[in-house]
Amino acid sequence: MALNRAMIFLGPPGAGKGTQANRAAKRYGVPHLSTGDMLREAVAQGTELGRLAKPLMERGELVPDNIVMGMVEERLARPDSAQGFIFDGFPRTVPQAEQLDKIMVRRGLGKPLVVEFHVSSETLLHRVSGRWTCSVGGETYNIYERPPKVPGICDVDGGKLIQRTDDSADIVRERLAAYDRKTKPLADYYRQHGVLETVDGSKGVEEVSRALNEIFARAAGRDGHL
Repeated sequence: MALNRAMIFLGPPGAGKGTQANRAAKRYGVPHLSTGDMLREAVAQGTELGRLAKPLMERGELVPDNIVMGMVEERLARPDSAQGFIFDGFPRTVPQAEQLDKIMVRRGLGKPLVVEFHVSSETLLHRVSGRWTCSVGGETYNIYERPPKVPGICDVDGGKLIQRTDDSADIVRERLAAYDRKTKPLADYYRQHGVLETVDGSKGVEEVSRALNEIFARAAGRDGHL
């Protein structure tokens, strides 16, 4: 089953976008794209855009839109993106969305299908601030939803569990506030363009997957894709 379109998943940190993007990408045989991965790859390969981005990234500065969008256009020109792709957490701003629309028109992909993941702030705080990772094998736990058998110890290899500094409760609240300020206007932009769908991201993984499949099927019925 071909995707034949761009998919964009919007939502705050911890909404489950990455998990669902991975699933959908495997189902439809299209790439799951991340601008962070694109930037790291361009730097590693020493491309022209990568050389421009490297010093900014090393100083912890934001990479400007003209470099990011250049990388996006280069990535979408690859053969594996010809039948569609899934963006998770990008675009982040309305200007980026406007530029992405122009790129997709040039690539002959037309309008994207955009899905916004709705999750309450309390649920997000539990999901993200409760997240701990094994320092040895990378196994992920959540002290609220999927705790280890022994607190602080990985069930698989006995490694010590650590928490990312940006997953602490105070920083998570700041990240959610930043999302509300900067990224939520995207929902209004895509709603005005008639391409926005919503899904309840607080449900379980399988239930969210089923809801997404229903959204995809409705989109296929409207315009003949999928």
